[in-house]
Amino acid sequence: MAFIGKPFPKEIRKTAVYDIEEWYQKLLSEKLERPYQAIQRSNFGQYDMAVHYLTSVLEEAKAIDKVSLFNIDHMAQIQFTGKDACALLDRVLPGNIESMTVGQCKYTLLLNENGTVRDDMIIMKAGDDKFILVINAGHDITGKGIVNGEEIEFLSDADFILKYKKDGEDVSVTDLSDEFVKIDVQGPLSMKVIREVFGDTALKNRKNPDKWMSFFSFNEIEIDGHVFYFSRTGYTNRWGWEIYIPAAVATDYFKKLIHSVLEKGGFLVGLGGRDENRLSAGNTGLPLMGNEYDGAHTPTNAPLFDAAVDMTKDNFVGKEALLKDIENKLDKKLVIIISEGNAVGKAVYNDGKRLGTITSSIISPNVSQDKREYTGTQRKNVLAENGTAAIGMAWLYNNPFEKDEKGNDIIEKDGQAIRIKVELFKEVDGQPSGRPTLGFISGDGVCIATSAKALKNIQDL
Repeated sequence: MAFIGKPFPKEIRKTAVYDIEEWYQKLLSEKLERPYQAIQRSNFGQYDMAVHYLTSVLEEAKAIDKVSLFNIDHMAQIQFTGKDACALLDRVLPGNIESMTVGQCKYTLLLNENGTVRDDMIIMKAGDDKFILVINAGHDITGKGIVNGEEIEFLSDADFILKYKKDGEDVSVTDLSDEFVKIDVQGPLSMKVIREVFGDTALKNRKNPDKWMSFFSFNEIEIDGHVFYFSRTGYTNRWGWEIYIPAAVATDYFKKLIHSVLEKGGFLVGLGGRDENRLSAGNTGLPLMGNEYDGAHTPTNAPLFDAAVDMTKDNFVGKEALLKDIENKLDKKLVIIISEGNAVGKAVYNDGKRLGTITSSIISPNVSQDKREYTGTQRKNVLAENGTAAIGMAWLYNNPFEKDEKGNDIIEKDGQAIRIKVELFKEVDGQPSGRPTLGFISGDGVCIATSAKALKNIQDL
């Protein structure tokens, strides 16, 4: 059997705009009048990715208030075509693929048979029999590879999906990742950036050109003989777009985007700021693949479950496992925790009772003074006027929020968000150890979600 997935790379991969990142670092040194330093990088999905640039993670995380630019070229784009492509994808994925219209994007998951998450993704319907799956870094690999000294067997998302293809079905699969470079622009000034660099046509509603494009739609635009994709989506839950630039012209356009973003007070943002932007997004935060989405938890009671999973479908991979969760009234809950310091991996306790475990945690400049003070901290760096605190997500065994008569979580009362005090401990032999990190479960997260709001709100910024 021929595999779609790439073999495990012999050397760590570089994105197509890796050299432009190095150019940006020098440009930033001149602009900010800071000594040049090498970009801090890390292996992510077998790509050599920037954690942050000359700016700190905190500076990059704060840039979302204006505009942030992300090199997301480590993500892959996999195209499924053929008269049976829709049927195959609908049979495997938990989202309702059959109901999609051309020009629509959908957020969904790829589940194992046991209901845990293999990957999360955006799927775009580019034609009646043409779909593009945008998948996470490293999920394009099939074969054995050594990771942290351990041999691991990889199976790409495409090859996993093709296991469920029936004999005789008309489905073709192509990896488009080398043809496009994925660059994301997010934040309230993102619309202004795209209009400057690509023109208004890129952002028009494909069904009604007199209006702007709607949330979770995409445009396929030809510019100077090259096809670009602009999807009104993004993992920050703020206004923004994911752009798929033809590789042949990616260098020039990436430079143009960088200049436009810098002129508006924004930055190119690395993995650290990206993670903060995701965790600080809206009331619930957004789960990170490999952290909240892992081999131990099904996605039931995660914030994006209803958006990603259609339980009314007859079947999809992992449905039986999810049904068992629901039928057994499994009460686990993914929550946001604000704490005085980084608490990743620590156990969550309330009045001496263990509630669960912190799966992600990152120091943030975006936590309000009120929330920082509510942690109960005495740390001066947290209480300062421009202090910082940690945003975390945690899987808890039981939902800590009360429910209303409709079964919805009560996350606010009398206009005030519900806050539940917790202590976060390292554990030794299963028991809490040392001094706890103080924090609370938050009903209203950190930053307001704006991604779905009408573009008229930012068209004149």
